[in-house]
Amino acid sequence: MPEIRAPIALQGISLFELQQAIDERRLPPVDRWNPDHCGESDMRIARDGTWYHQGSPISRPAMVRLFSTVLRREPDGSHVLVTPVEKLRIEVETTAFRAIDMRSEGDGEQRRIAFSLDSGDAVMLDDAHPLTIVDTASGPSPRLLVRHGLEAEISRAIYYELAEIALAEGHEPPGIWSHGAFFRLEPQ
Repeated sequence: MPEIRAPIALQGISLFELQQAIDERRLPPVDRWNPDHCGESDMRIARDGTWYHQGSPISRPAMVRLFSTVLRREPDGSHVLVTPVEKLRIEVETTAFRAIDMRSEGDGEQRRIAFSLDSGDAVMLDDAHPLTIVDTASGPSPRLLVRHGLEAEISRAIYYELAEIALAEGHEPPGIWSHGAFFRLEPQ
């Protein structure tokens, strides 16, 4: 079945309307699928977010969006593409997604923040989708929990926007509020 949903855009709508669009998006119930057949997909998601199949980039954005809807992270940290009848391992170099745009409304504890992802989805920063800073070999990696154990790495430019908000509001430890929850901007 081809992917027919358009990417969710942050611009031109309120965060209330954005939340409605997120809630109306019907994603496959990959958390309930646990087929016996397993194997390798010959697919990889590179650090920059490019999806590859058998070493060649997948050039159709709709195909990448479709695959992203059947992706999940297993308890052992591996990633799989899963359908009701098949589960195939996929290599993910860092995170499955990248947060490529940010929208913020309000101030302080009343602030609400949303991110758009390179998969065409959007996520609100809240208790169910927390921000964490992970220490990696290449330095701190700001990440947002998306769904089914999948994370989005937040771009440096967006991280700096978050840091500017935290500095302007003078939080100690440095951090930001979103949807009534406080998120520290340092490794924990």
